[in-house]
Amino acid sequence: MISRRGWLRASVASAAGLLVASDRLLADAPVLPVITVYKDPSCGCCTKWVKHLSANGFVTMVRDTPDMDEIKRTMQVPAALQSCHTAVVGAYVVEGHVPAGLIKKMLAEKAQIVGLAVPGMPNGAPGMETSGKADKYDVIAWERSGKTRVYASR
Repeated sequence: MISRRGWLRASVASAAGLLVASDRLLADAPVLPVITVYKDPSCGCCTKWVKHLSANGFVTMVRDTPDMDEIKRTMQVPAALQSCHTAVVGAYVVEGHVPAGLIKKMLAEKAQIVGLAVPGMPNGAPGMETSGKADKYDVIAWERSGKTRVYASR
């Protein structure tokens, strides 16, 4: 039978090992920048997109504003790429229901773009899982020059 002292030593050693292991895991995990989301206070799909970001490791700061046109003008989001909400993460602008994985990819590759956009509000995009039907859609990258390209298709 193990003594109380032996049990205590084993418990402390196990706890110390778990702490060291968890520190290694945390050190290996990429630190994501805060993503600030500008949205209309009454928009439900925007709130769902924020939850999608949080579930994928982003820390979000939500700024409710009734004047989204001013935000889009300030962030220089091209009219053809606009959606219901606009976000800023690091030096990038994210417009609409862009999947979190693609935002992470953009950040990791330090893409030479202004940002990513999912124009409109396609069914099945993160935050738009409303009808059970998923539309095909493109995630568009845009540059300061105004040039756009398909970054990914879903």
